[in-house]
Amino acid sequence: MNRQTITVLLAALGLGLASLAHADELGDKGREVFQKHQRAVVTVQIVLQTKYSLPGLGGQDSESKQDLTGTVVDPSGLTVLALSATDPGNMIQNLMAGMAGDEEDMKLKFETELTDVKILLEDGSELPAEVVLRDKDLDLAFVRPKTKPATPMAALDLNQAASARVLDHVITLNRLGQAAGRAYAVSVQRLTAVVQKPRLFYISESSSTSTTLGSPVFTPDGNILGVFVTRTLSTKRGGGLGGMFSLQPAGPTAIILPAADIRKGANQAPEAKRETEKKSDKKDEK
Repeated sequence: MNRQTITVLLAALGLGLASLAHADELGDKGREVFQKHQRAVVTVQIVLQTKYSLPGLGGQDSESKQDLTGTVVDPSGLTVLALSATDPGNMIQNLMAGMAGDEEDMKLKFETELTDVKILLEDGSELPAEVVLRDKDLDLAFVRPKTKPATPMAALDLNQAASARVLDHVITLNRLGQAAGRAYAVSVQRLTAVVQKPRLFYISESSSTSTTLGSPVFTPDGNILGVFVTRTLSTKRGGGLGGMFSLQPAGPTAIILPAADIRKGANQAPEAKRETEKKSDKKDEK
């Protein structure tokens, strides 16, 4: 074996060892983020009443219980979710309207209503909650417990917000479903795009992991980057004589909404109405 071959082999070995060292370092940072912030990720259980109808075929309704991922952003229990996960009716209605075009007989009416919301805690207890703020533009829903938690909940500090660049590594946290014991989960991903307009958001390779909507995203140093939500864009297309137009929605895309946008919504979220206040409102209506 000549000297040149030995040099090439040693160089390749050095690159391999450097790559392994980097992977170990990233794994260590991911575990630090996981240990520090996992309890700020909760399961939010909702009961969704769905009603839909199609002209000529009548209508149907159904009720389903779903587990969603939420991120606690205040020790009082204020939790942020993706609105499209809690109320998919508006998104589905827009998608169907775009597919149907101007054909009246193809219009689908799809409505959803939340009839129950609970925050499931790590010890198995449940906190009855309610949606206190919805933001359709940003696909955010904020829920609060109806009663103050006995102890402050683990929460993320949205003031410790980070930024990132294309191909940077990010760390995502999640709660798995009931079949997996609602265990905490973590994954490492790369950012594949940074979109600047019409507003800043990030795209990652989340399709290859178990990450779901509502999951928080961190930079390796442990600062919050944002939360996964959905972005759906409706565009106009030519629709016939006179320049008529119909909506043609682009498919929903999972994006990482920056922490700064979430913080603005959290600051506007009102307190939840207590049961005594609700009873008083009903008496006033009478």
